Amino acid sequence: MSKLSIKKYAAIDIGSNAIRLLIVSVIEEKGKETRFKKNSLIRVPVRLGEDVFLTGKISKNNTKRLVDAMKAFRLLMKTNGIQCYKACATSAMREAKNSKKVIKKVFGKTKINIDIIDGKVEAAIVAQTDLKKVIDNTLTYLYIDVGGGSTEFTLVRQGKTIASKSFKIGTVRLLNDKVGSDKWSELEQWIKQITAPYDNVNALGFGGNINKIFKISGKPVGKPLTYFYLSSYFKTLQSYTYDERITELDLKQDRADVIIPAVRIFLSAMKWSNSKHIYVPKIGLSDGIIKSIYYKAVEGRQLKY
Repeated sequence: MSKLSIKKYAAIDIGSNAIRLLIVSVIEEKGKETRFKKNSLIRVPVRLGEDVFLTGKISKNNTKRLVDAMKAFRLLMKTNGIQCYKACATSAMREAKNSKKVIKKVFGKTKINIDIIDGKVEAAIVAQTDLKKVIDNTLTYLYIDVGGGSTEFTLVRQGKTIASKSFKIGTVRLLNDKVGSDKWSELEQWIKQITAPYDNVNALGFGGNINKIFKISGKPVGKPLTYFYLSSYFKTLQSYTYDERITELDLKQDRADVIIPAVRIFLSAMKWSNSKHIYVPKIGLSDGIIKSIYYKAVEGRQLKY
């Protein structure tokens, strides 16, 4: 009997700016720690939030694009022999008046079940990820998970969660001018209040935008970006037009606009928490979903072939 067991899991993250499929091999070997090996990550820029934050609904066009993407994801899961998957939808789907109808249509066409999760569950799933290589359990961290429709914040001290909250301040929402000054004030007060008792709070950044910036910085894994670096890069981004960010800075079309409001959120949170450094573990909701399925923190689903 083999001492080695390899199972394939899939996570689908349906965000406000893009949807992602992560395929992971879970390797179990007798006497060794379970390993999670990423096989592939596919990202499709279906910007659901652009509809929802303006009209309150997901448009027919984006519903079709979502269905088409999920059909492709299903085929990829089938060809990869996925044994267990979970599809999670966040801010845009949470707020869409027609979300139940859209989810029903996706299931009818693809047999993929989509679960809408709230901000607290989203933060808890991200917390399932393996951060041992990045964080020091003796220190205090402010987790900042920036999405298209919302940002999840979690204060962790010595490995324990002190406070966690989701705010409707996201990149797509900001692009569409759907965040009032009252929301910013509420966030500022909350961050200052929860971080006030602690010295040396370190920021921990999640999301595609901060991952991209970290890659551009050339910093080795485990080393943080400074507030000064992020602030300087923010000014650089603002000095370029949208087209120039694509051609000169080599950013994708759907990244070139949202990256500016994303950096604004990170800088604001760092300023209000007096964080001088931000660590970028380059993991996110998809990674958390895989771990949550494996450790049975959430219920995985079988793909019906």
